Amino acid sequence: MSVVTRIARSRAAQESLGFLGASYLKLVRRTNRFSLDPPDAYDWLTPMRPFIAAMWHGQHLMVPFVRRPQDRVATMVSRSVDGGVNTAVLERFGVRVMRGSGARRASDVWAKGGVQALRGCLKALEDGESVAFSADVPKVSRRCGEGIVMLARMSGRPVVPTAVVTSRYLQFDSWDRASLGLPFGRGVMAFGEPISVPRDLDAAGIEAARLRIETDLNAVHARAFAQVGRIDPIHSRKGHTREGTSAR
Repeated sequence: MSVVTRIARSRAAQESLGFLGASYLKLVRRTNRFSLDPPDAYDWLTPMRPFIAAMWHGQHLMVPFVRRPQDRVATMVSRSVDGGVNTAVLERFGVRVMRGSGARRASDVWAKGGVQALRGCLKALEDGESVAFSADVPKVSRRCGEGIVMLARMSGRPVVPTAVVTSRYLQFDSWDRASLGLPFGRGVMAFGEPISVPRDLDAAGIEAARLRIETDLNAVHARAFAQVGRIDPIHSRKGHTREGTSAR
């Protein structure tokens, strides 16, 4: 293991980067004029708690903005070095973190802590915490996996497609097509209709639920970006890290 890798994996380094990341995101939150879509979202989300806030991995950095001080929220973060930094950021936003992630191969799920983290998500929902959950298949952007379907099916809690976007952003050439908001613009915190997943679904029903979550997540992102005069960065030109300027 190289010296750089050892430093990156150290608690002190991850906490320092987490502090910087959280400070930047708080600046983004303060300097953008955010609105809710729909405007009465919290009126119907509050009595629905706890629920599963579905998000695309590439848009996860600003989802903590939707949490109010009174909201209890937990999430699952990978055991990677990046996950350590993300954990430090999220904890500064009052989000409780469980370490673990899904895997494309079933043989890797235990090693990555996915089973333990899924159990943790179920326990969080049982205890009244809402859960923010990345819906993507690991390393496959914008394809919903069955993990979030299973969580909703086993917990009996609704899935709420969620998007937080800003009019000014950086788009990255990463597997998840991540984007990061910039200060001094407009923002939208958007929510889709809740999706219930019955426990007695057969294989066809599970696939239908997976497709609906995928479709509704794309739709809520498209709607949110349209409100700030942009297009969803999935449609932007690949291969660059730049300020989002796709919409005209």
